[in-house]
Amino acid sequence: MRLRIDNIEVEAVEGETILDAAARAGKRIPTLCHMKGVAHYSSCMVCMVRDKKNGQFIPSCSALASEGMDIDASGDDVSILRKKAVELLLSEHRAECEAPCRIVCPAGYNIPAMNRLLSAGKILEAIELSVSEHNTSEIRCLTCPGYCENACRRKKVDTPVSIRNLKIFVSKNITEENNKTEGSVNIVSNEVRKRFSSRIGRLDESELTEWLKEAVPGITRYREIRDIGAATSEAKSCMHCDCRAADNCRLRDLAQEFRIKDSGSKVVNSPIRKKVNRKSGLIFENAKCIKCGLCVRVCEDSVSEPALCFINRGFVSIISEPLTEEFDTILKTQTEKCISICPTGALEKLND
Repeated sequence: MRLRIDNIEVEAVEGETILDAAARAGKRIPTLCHMKGVAHYSSCMVCMVRDKKNGQFIPSCSALASEGMDIDASGDDVSILRKKAVELLLSEHRAECEAPCRIVCPAGYNIPAMNRLLSAGKILEAIELSVSEHNTSEIRCLTCPGYCENACRRKKVDTPVSIRNLKIFVSKNITEENNKTEGSVNIVSNEVRKRFSSRIGRLDESELTEWLKEAVPGITRYREIRDIGAATSEAKSCMHCDCRAADNCRLRDLAQEFRIKDSGSKVVNSPIRKKVNRKSGLIFENAKCIKCGLCVRVCEDSVSEPALCFINRGFVSIISEPLTEEFDTILKTQTEKCISICPTGALEKLND
C-alpha cells in the first residue's frame, strides 16, 4: 500500500504502523513508550501525528498505515502537541538530572561518577576520569572553598562526604605523563550556583532518606584521605543524588529538543520512593518513572519469576513489585533487560 508522510510517498505493508513506515522512509518520529519487539501500548503520546484527511491526531506507534493516508508528522500543530505531551510527563517527573555537588562545582567535576568508581575499588578508572576533566596540572579543589560539600545532602544526615579530599587524593595519583592529557572543564557560573543553592533544602526528611538507602550502611567515615582503603570507605557514604541516566535519557533529550524548562511545581500523586534490590543490583526510583509500561510489557510472558507490574488505579497508579512479593524477590534474571529498556533513569544498576 502507498501513503504520504510529510508529502513524501511511502510504501507500507499490511499490519505495519505509521511509525514503522516512517522509519523505513528515513523519517524520524520521537517516542518514549515504544520499543521494537515489545507489544504496543500508547501512553506517552510523544509520537502523535495528524491525519490530514480528517484532521485527527493519532499515535503513530500503534495506528496502522492504510492505503491513501496523508500524514503530517512534523508540522507546527504536531510539534505543539508533542511539546505538551512532554510537559505533562515532566509535571510528574520529580527528579533532578544532576547531583547538587556537581552543579555547584566551579569546574563541573563529575563527583558522583568518581564516588561510584572509588566505592567499587576502581582507582585506575577514577584516575582516568580525573585526567579527562583537567585542562591544567592542578585541580580546582586546591583553592576551592568546598562548594560541593556545602551542597552535599549527606550533611543533613550526619556529615558531608569528604568530596574535596577524595578529589585531591585521586589527583595525587595522576602521573606526570597523564597530566599532559588535554581535557575539557565545564565552568559553572556563580549565577548558576546561586540559583541552584536555593533548591538544595527543598526535600523533606522522608524524601531525603531515599538517597540514604543507596549509601552503604555501617562504613567507617574518613575526613582525611590517606590511602585507597579510606577513599573507598568514604566514597561508599555517597547517597548518589544524581540520575545515572542523565546522559542517556530520552525524556531529557526531548525536553531539550522542545526547549522545555522543567517547572519547579510538580503534580504529586505518590511519595518519592527508592527501592534497592541488593540481590540483583536493581534500583527503582518512582520519582523518575513516566509509567510508560515498557518494563512491565517486556516481562509479561515471564512465568518463572515475579516481575514489575502496575498497582493502584487511575491517576495514582504506579509501577511496582506485585502486592504479594517483596522488591528483592523480583527480576532475578531479567534485571538487565528492564534497565536497558527504560527511557529515563527510573531503573538502574546498583554501583554501575
